Amino acid sequence: MTTVETTAVAVRHAPTAGVEKLQQPRFLGSRRRSRVLSLTIRCAVPVLLVAVWQLASSRGWLDPDVLAPPSAVLTAAEELWRSGQLADFLAASGRRAGLGVSLGIVIGLVLGVLSGLSALGDEVIDPTMQMFRAVPFLALVPLLLSWFGVGEGFKIVLIAVAAIAPMYTYTYLGVRTVDRKVVEAARGYGLSGVRLVTSVILPSALPNVLMALRICLSVSLSGLIAAEQIGTTNGIGYLVALSQQYFRNDYMVLCIVLYAVIGVLIDLGIRLLERYAMPWRTAVASR
Repeated sequence: MTTVETTAVAVRHAPTAGVEKLQQPRFLGSRRRSRVLSLTIRCAVPVLLVAVWQLASSRGWLDPDVLAPPSAVLTAAEELWRSGQLADFLAASGRRAGLGVSLGIVIGLVLGVLSGLSALGDEVIDPTMQMFRAVPFLALVPLLLSWFGVGEGFKIVLIAVAAIAPMYTYTYLGVRTVDRKVVEAARGYGLSGVRLVTSVILPSALPNVLMALRICLSVSLSGLIAAEQIGTTNGIGYLVALSQQYFRNDYMVLCIVLYAVIGVLIDLGIRLLERYAMPWRTAVASR
């Protein structure tokens, strides 16, 4: 009997004493928390900060001329809401931000796809976009003012300029990281041109595109503030300038709170979009 046959017989007749001691492995998947518990955990730190802020103001540890207490900020919000100015300012800012961000996203997305898909597009578009990305968009304010004046066109273009660079960068990266074998397989099935981009390229680059969307919306708030402080009589940025002019600390803090709330709503909207566009990613996060 050869050595291999001897080993096979020994393994076949080996004792199975330790088999009975095997235990079922613990659950390695994700267990989702209840919505109430998750919402409580998310709100705990902001609520605690506001409580500490109010306590410090009521005890006199914070000078109201330096930082208005939450009660004064709430009173200012109620005052503006009853007069109708707060709703008008929010609507004006939302309209400008929506138009500007939409324009910037479309331009950045198209340029990112063109630059990421072809070598010619990369050579023609990417160097210029890298130079454009290195220039702070606020440095373009004087130039845009000379071109568009102080009207709505200037404000929308400034917000769009703020959104183009992050959208282009992340779209370019997402398109470049798409698996080449997937693209070749799609071409083998007859997909090409716009159908290839919409059916294969963009869905594969969707995580990067959604990240770009998150950053575009956040960065555009800075463009919105700068745009609304020049030649306008409505909008949240105008309220910031107004609070500085009349030394209304409560209005100033209210504007900061409004921008923070808008940022939270943007993040919530992107999270919902990610959940429906990429449902498989929810299983990756450990709970």
